[in-house]
Amino acid sequence: MADAHDTGGARPVARGSFTITARGPFSLESSIRFLEGFAPAAYEAESPGTLDFAFALEGSWQTVGVSLEQHGPEVRGHLYSARPLKRPELSAARAQVERILSLDVDGSAFSALGEHDRVVARLQERYPGLRPVCFWSWYEAAAWAVIGQRVRMEQAAATKARLAAELGETVVINGVEHHAFPAPAVLAGLGHRVGSGRFRGLTGPKIDWLSALGEAARRNVVDSARLRAMPREQALETLRAMPGIGPFSAELILLRGAGDPDHAPLHEGRLGPAVALAYGLDAVPDAAELAALSEGWAPYRTWVTLLLRANLAAEQAAGAGVPGAAS
Repeated sequence: MADAHDTGGARPVARGSFTITARGPFSLESSIRFLEGFAPAAYEAESPGTLDFAFALEGSWQTVGVSLEQHGPEVRGHLYSARPLKRPELSAARAQVERILSLDVDGSAFSALGEHDRVVARLQERYPGLRPVCFWSWYEAAAWAVIGQRVRMEQAAATKARLAAELGETVVINGVEHHAFPAPAVLAGLGHRVGSGRFRGLTGPKIDWLSALGEAARRNVVDSARLRAMPREQALETLRAMPGIGPFSAELILLRGAGDPDHAPLHEGRLGPAVALAYGLDAVPDAAELAALSEGWAPYRTWVTLLLRANLAAEQAAGAGVPGAAS
């Protein structure tokens, strides 16, 4: 059996390029800074203004690499692969990068939210052009949701990075090696790979859940586009039916995997404290209060939630006291 890193002896080379025009404010530099502080990504920029990463294409699950730069409203990408990419794969790669950077959403009206909500305006000023940066696929978001259960984020991030380094394919982009998270077929065989032992950082149930997730993704039982097209509750129900995926995980996958732009995770533990801090509230709002407030963020509730969370993290790092926030 070929090693997970085996690409048939072919070295990944440039295989095509594309351009995405941002509709509304967007900053690739802000996306890079976000990823550098986002533990699951384990990302370190090699050069300012350039975003390079390796990922598996949804559908075919071919591993590719991409190098992105921004020029005005245009984001230009160069693709790398061990073999030539067919036209559908080139189109799929462009669409997946669009979703990852939330460039598949028209953000032209996002600035207008700040005209009606001074808190949102301040956050937009503090984080100019920042949009949600999604996991490379719904499948990788789901894997993170399983890996991260009942362990500290730093420990989960180390386990995810180890899976990529040991079982994922490597793509060289601009002279630097990037490890892609293992493709579904590899993860589906995780239980057989470890046998009666354990992959460091994973319990037996997590290995079983990850194997089942890999098999579901390998068979393409769902994809990001279909999840986004479903009524939201149906999409969440579809995700909750997968082994190891509960309500909180399903919401994470839909928002940060499939890239749903307009949903506030009302029961996510950090949203309430983030709102209390930004809006100067004496107490953390409950779910009903959050739902009422978030109506004013439509159709960009996910985007505003990101800004609130980024603001909370920055203030906590600066030592600010936050009502109801975990230390």
